[in-house]
Amino acid sequence: MPKSHQAHLEWTPSRLIHWAETVGEATALVIGAVPETKRHPEIGYRACPGIMRLGKTYSNERLEAAGKRALELGACSYQSLKSILKRSLDRQTSPSLESERSGPRHENVRGARYYDPPTNLLQ
Repeated sequence: MPKSHQAHLEWTPSRLIHWAETVGEATALVIGAVPETKRHPEIGYRACPGIMRLGKTYSNERLEAAGKRALELGACSYQSLKSILKRSLDRQTSPSLESERSGPRHENVRGARYYDPPTNLLQ
């Protein structure tokens, strides 16, 4: 293996998770989730040093806040964390995901309950 690839062998999954735990619980969960999203976990582990560098650029507190937001959104990747930090979304209060997914509120929108069968016909 080339020397640049051998350096990645030093960072075992347990060592990466241990580092992430020093930042915070959310960061540790993100680091644990990154390899699971890849076909081969080794590819996911290559993104972890990049996540570590984000902590140096933005601070561990912001990285932890970005990790919490990424977990809420189900977007556990280096690119997602980088985007959250770059756009300062970690500093904003995260809206409830349920309210975002419920759709627009308007008097002409019927909603899912409109299609339920009437209860008086079932008796």
